[in-house]
Amino acid sequence: MSRVGQFYIDGKWVAPLAPVWFDLIDPATESRFDQLALGNAADVDRAVAAARRAFPSYSASTVADRVALLKRIVQIYERRVDEFAEAMRAEMGAPIAFARNNQAARGPSHLNALIDVLDHFAFETQRGATRLRHEAIGVCGLITPWNWPINQIVVKIAPALAAGCTMVLKPSEYSALSALLFAEVLDEAGVPPGVFNLVNGDGPGVGAAIAAHPDIDMVSFTGSTRAGIQVAKLAADTVKRVAQELGGKSANILLDDVNLNDAVTRGVNACFANSGQSCSSPTRMLVPRRLMDEAAQIAGRAAQAFRVGATDKVTTQLGPVVNRNQFVRVQSLIQSGIDEGARLVTGGIGLPEGLSKGWFVKPTVFADVKPDMAISREEIFGPVLSMIPYDSDEEAIQIANDTVYGLAAYVQSGSLERARTVARTLRAGGVHLNYPTPDFNAPFGGYKRSGNGREWGEAGLREYLEVKAMVGYGEA
Repeated sequence: MSRVGQFYIDGKWVAPLAPVWFDLIDPATESRFDQLALGNAADVDRAVAAARRAFPSYSASTVADRVALLKRIVQIYERRVDEFAEAMRAEMGAPIAFARNNQAARGPSHLNALIDVLDHFAFETQRGATRLRHEAIGVCGLITPWNWPINQIVVKIAPALAAGCTMVLKPSEYSALSALLFAEVLDEAGVPPGVFNLVNGDGPGVGAAIAAHPDIDMVSFTGSTRAGIQVAKLAADTVKRVAQELGGKSANILLDDVNLNDAVTRGVNACFANSGQSCSSPTRMLVPRRLMDEAAQIAGRAAQAFRVGATDKVTTQLGPVVNRNQFVRVQSLIQSGIDEGARLVTGGIGLPEGLSKGWFVKPTVFADVKPDMAISREEIFGPVLSMIPYDSDEEAIQIANDTVYGLAAYVQSGSLERARTVARTLRAGGVHLNYPTPDFNAPFGGYKRSGNGREWGEAGLREYLEVKAMVGYGEA
C-alpha cells in the first residue's frame, strides 16, 4: 500500500498531525503522480520522544543482536530491490538500469560492509590501567538528499543501528518513496519500536526542527553547503555533534602519460553518471595544454554517445535532473560558460534533440575553461564537464586545490607511483587513482566546505560513537 500520507513513529505507521501536501512530479514527464504529506516540528517532537524512550534498551543490545538485525535487513531489501529501483526511477528520474544496478544496489553493499565492520570492531579496549569504551552517542537526527536516496539513507541508518543509536530520519521530499520503502524493510526486519522513526517534510519545517532539537544528540546531514551551514548554526545552541557531507567541485587530473582516449572517455562517463547529480563527480577535467584539442574531440564524442530519454527503457543512459529549479540553474550555468568565453564542444542550452518535455539537459562539454569561470568554480549538479588546460604538474595541483570544496579528486597516470605522488598533494577527503572500483569500507567525506566527519565502513560507525575513558579501571 502507498505510505505517502503516513509517517513511521514508534514502530507504527501514523498520520501527520497537520499535513501539508507536496506534489510528487516525475522529472521525465513533468507529470504529478502522487502527493506526499509533509510534517512539522510537532511531528518531530513525537518521533524524538519515541527515539529517546527506545535508546536505553537498544543501546544495551548485544553486537550479535545488531549483526543479526542488519542481516535480516539485507535479506528483505534484496527481495524488494526492483521496487527500490522503480521508486528512484519515478521520484528522481534515474534511468531504470542505473536505478537498479547503481542506486538500488548501494543498499546491500553498505549494509554488508557494516556487518563486516561489526565482526571485528572492538567496542572496548585496554590501555594500561585505563579502559576505553565506545558507546552509542544517543538519539540521532538524519537528514538525507534526493540525488543518491538509498545510498545516503543506508550510510546513516546502518552505522547508527550498528552503534546502538536510535534515530529520526527526514529524507528529501523529492525522494521520499524510496525512504518509505526502506522504512517498510526495517519494520519487517523487526527493528524495535522507537529505534527508527521517519518524518517527511521540508528543510524549514522538519529539517530545522531536527537540527535544533534539544533531545537529539547528533545530526548527520547530507546536502548543499548552504543548507549545511544552516544546520550547523541551528545545532550549535545544544552543542550536539554535527556530521556533514556537503558539496564538491572535484578535479580530475589527466597527467601527460595517460592513454588519452581511455582517460577522457571514462572521465566523461564518470562526470555524467546520475545525470551529473553527484557531489563527488569529476566535473573539472585538467588536461595538458598540448593535448587539449585532442582531448576535447574525444570528450565530445563520448558525450554525444549518451542515450538520453525515457527513464523506463533499459537502454537509456542519461535521465533528467530532479526538478524544474535544478533545470533552470543548470541552464543558467551553461549559458554563463558560453558568455564567459569557454569553448562549447557539444551540448548547450535547451532540451536534447527529440525531447519536448522533462527536465533533460544536453550532455555538455566545455574546453579551454579558465579556472576563474563560474562553470569551473560552482557546483553545477548536471551533465556538464569543464576541461581546463595546464602546463605543468605543479600548476595542475594548484588548480585542483584552488576551490572552496574538498570532497573528492581524481588522478590518471600511466605510472601508479606518479599518480600516488600527485594524490598526496591534493586537499580532498577521497582521491581516486586510475578510476578504481568502489571501496565501501573507504572513508567518505570532505575537506573545507565539503563538510566534516566521514561515512562508509568503520569510519562511518565511529561517527555514531562516544569514547568513554575509565581511568583507574585496572589491568584487564
